[in-house]
Amino acid sequence: MANNIVLDTEDKLEYKFYPVSNGVINFKVRAANDAHLALTSGPAESEPMLEVFIGGWKNTKSVIRKNRTKPDVCEVETPDILNPGEFRGFWIKWMDNVITVGMEGAAAAFLSYENPDAYDINYVGVCTGWGASGTWIIEQNEPEPSAPIAAALVSSNAACWIPAANGEIPPNAVVGGSDGEDMYIARAQHEGAIIPGKLLASHGAAYVAWGGAENPKTEYEVLCDGNGTFVPTSGGEIPPNAIPAGESEDGEPLFIGRVAHEGTMTVGKVQQSHGVCYIPYGGQEMAFADYEIYVSQ
Repeated sequence: MANNIVLDTEDKLEYKFYPVSNGVINFKVRAANDAHLALTSGPAESEPMLEVFIGGWKNTKSVIRKNRTKPDVCEVETPDILNPGEFRGFWIKWMDNVITVGMEGAAAAFLSYENPDAYDINYVGVCTGWGASGTWIIEQNEPEPSAPIAAALVSSNAACWIPAANGEIPPNAVVGGSDGEDMYIARAQHEGAIIPGKLLASHGAAYVAWGGAENPKTEYEVLCDGNGTFVPTSGGEIPPNAIPAGESEDGEPLFIGRVAHEGTMTVGKVQQSHGVCYIPYGGQEMAFADYEIYVSQ
């Protein structure tokens, strides 16, 4: 952590800019609320610009905002995410037009957004406001990735993947199927992969198919605000507008699929090289050559 930048920001909502080059910034901040970051091409506010607000609205939620305009393109409740008495660590990554934001040491992002209007991010600005001042520690060395749930794990049309646990269903979660109750589209880490699967609130868990088994996950991410639909396909025929939602342990993109099976409509993963949709069902990983796949509209 040599050559870190340590700085104070006043209650002024005026950004201080620093160059970045790795596609990632790791930082710690101590503030009561409203730690703001701007991702820009140059060392000043401009358009296009994305802003990340952490602990806004009296330290109750965090958002990604585009070009200073509302509505925010991604929003999640984050009560007490900041603390005026201690440093809290975070990371922001950008790759292939995808912005992800997470907490230090956490494998999953709590904010993510695919920006359809690409631009080069060369600077990051930081500031505080709305009654808060802050102290920042910004890492300048090349960091180890703090979140393997990286930029390839995206959805389109400004959909968000929101972290949750123990059966929690975030607002605007996307229903992908049913099994006596609504089944939501989720994804989770397992054996080096990020795998799309199903979430059932009554079970308190998401389930992903891997290694011949149905693997329960009490920590997962839920697709929210999705603007997609399911279309029929088969084998390795992946429509061009299919939405990547994860990756195998070998780095192959995984897509969201679903299959009608024994009175359910069960969500699982599509792996093109295998030519099937795998669903987690009845404790097993089951493969189907005919399935539906989730695509952007």
